[in-house]
Amino acid sequence: MNYCLSGSEIERFIEEDVPYGDLTSHLLAIGDRGGRIVFSTREETTLCCSEEASAVLRKCGATVTSCMPSGTRLPAGIEFLAADGPAGALHAGWKVALNLLEYASGIASRTQRIVQKTAAVNPALAVVTTRKSFPGTKRIALKAITAGGALPHRLGLSETVLVFKQHTAFLGGLEAFLGLVAGMRLKARETKIIVEAENGEEALLVALSGADVVQLDKIAPSDLTDIVKAVREANPGILISAAGGINEANAVDYAATGIDIMVLSSVYFGKPSDIGVSMQPVSFHHPD
Repeated sequence: MNYCLSGSEIERFIEEDVPYGDLTSHLLAIGDRGGRIVFSTREETTLCCSEEASAVLRKCGATVTSCMPSGTRLPAGIEFLAADGPAGALHAGWKVALNLLEYASGIASRTQRIVQKTAAVNPALAVVTTRKSFPGTKRIALKAITAGGALPHRLGLSETVLVFKQHTAFLGGLEAFLGLVAGMRLKARETKIIVEAENGEEALLVALSGADVVQLDKIAPSDLTDIVKAVREANPGILISAAGGINEANAVDYAATGIDIMVLSSVYFGKPSDIGVSMQPVSFHHPD
């Protein structure tokens, strides 16, 4: 899936960092001198937003000479993006490109590790991420998790049906709502109906209601295993997802419970990837 940033978004990021030009480069009078910038990994990294970083450098006036695509898994010490151009252009795009690369690649790398570890114990498991990314970063976050091998759980409220207790509170509770499931299925035939359950008793009620997916929230893996077994016995056709507090430290334990879908937000938050940048003068002919 392609979540590349638009040209206007690239321009906005540059303007945030260089609203009125680069004072340091101006005072040093180096703006027209030819140079080369090279980005490289300092640790094992699943690369993301290299295309956007390239767009930043081009927008600032540099020429990209090499670029590895998002989703590439790299060991430490690999050069993956390089550009030539005036030093002023390279300095203008340097940190904007680096910030995109480090934050997005951090998300992609965390995602990739979880996908790889959970697949080893539950190959059929789908790893999906919530819409809890930091406001304003959704397109970057979605590109990063897909680069890491996951998919979005929900892009937003407009195209999915996920019923929480905050919804059923207005309908008289979970049991009262479950009587409406059959009617909802007739109205939204192309859309799966997902219903949250907070314990085994609720999960069994959802399993017998005709819902497509029961989502078990904040249940420890030790308890989840028995609930998954009971739900499968009650309705072998329903899908079972787990959400709430899942991270790289416990993802394998959740995968081993036999769930079909793992829903998580933790990959959005954590250490950015460590990416190195070198810049050096080179012979460069500035176009007239």
